[in-house]
Amino acid sequence: MTATHTKAASAAAPRQISLIVQGEDRPGIVAAVTEVLSAHGANIASLDQYSDNPQGGAYFQRAVFTLADAPVRLPALEEDLGKRLAQDFHVQFTLRDLSVPKRVAIFASKTDHCLLDLLWRHRRGQLPVSIAMVISNHTDVAEEVRGFGIPFFHVPSAGPDKSAAEAEHLRLLKDNVDFVVLARYMQILSAEFIDQVGVPIINIHHSFLPAFIGAGPYAKAKERGVKLVGATAHYVTEDLDEGPIIEQDVVRVTHAQTTADLMRHGADVERAVLSRAVLWHSEDRVVRNGNHTIVFA
Repeated sequence: MTATHTKAASAAAPRQISLIVQGEDRPGIVAAVTEVLSAHGANIASLDQYSDNPQGGAYFQRAVFTLADAPVRLPALEEDLGKRLAQDFHVQFTLRDLSVPKRVAIFASKTDHCLLDLLWRHRRGQLPVSIAMVISNHTDVAEEVRGFGIPFFHVPSAGPDKSAAEAEHLRLLKDNVDFVVLARYMQILSAEFIDQVGVPIINIHHSFLPAFIGAGPYAKAKERGVKLVGATAHYVTEDLDEGPIIEQDVVRVTHAQTTADLMRHGADVERAVLSRAVLWHSEDRVVRNGNHTIVFA
């Protein structure tokens, strides 16, 4: 088979497509979706839905279906879905070819456990993303990142004025990524940067907040005799550490464990929580609704 025939066969092969529907709940939405998909020869692989009130509440749906010759047929399918869903039910929807991975930039500082975990999972094929770059305000992780074949950019961010660093960040990110992950990036992003970057930003932090805020949270937690250590992954908003939560988890600890033990448990749970959040976001499983999320995990 020639290269041309191989390329044509690849384009015509069935691809997995995600469909996210969001709006006011009313009868007939599921029927309309399945009718339009069936009319275009799509085969639904999964369909999950949630309504916070069947009597006119908020409705959310995630469907994954296969479609042959998707690049050619998707525009017509999108047009027909628009006619049925947007016009008849006044709901919003998005379609995405899941065979095209989302491009992500990872921000990190000196602490490397979350960063290296994401790079390792990506190398093992466990995260369906394309890592466009790693950006750090330190050079500590540069060689390890480059060892994974990922571009590394050092952008210093010292002092109270972060405008120059954020301008460089925006230059690197513009039209290059679909979302950003803060893998223990120990800098606060300005409201202007969050607005201008134009893509979702996912952050990870310990779940002691609002208690034990500031430096040394594990030492403070040890002094108070905490019995749980946890982590939270959330979308970044202008309100620090108050964005919509994607995933959380905890592990139990005891009085006998040292501050170092608590930090080790914290690092473990941070890795797990962040990797799940990145995976679910990359697979279009997370739907934002105001300041909370619906996660079809």
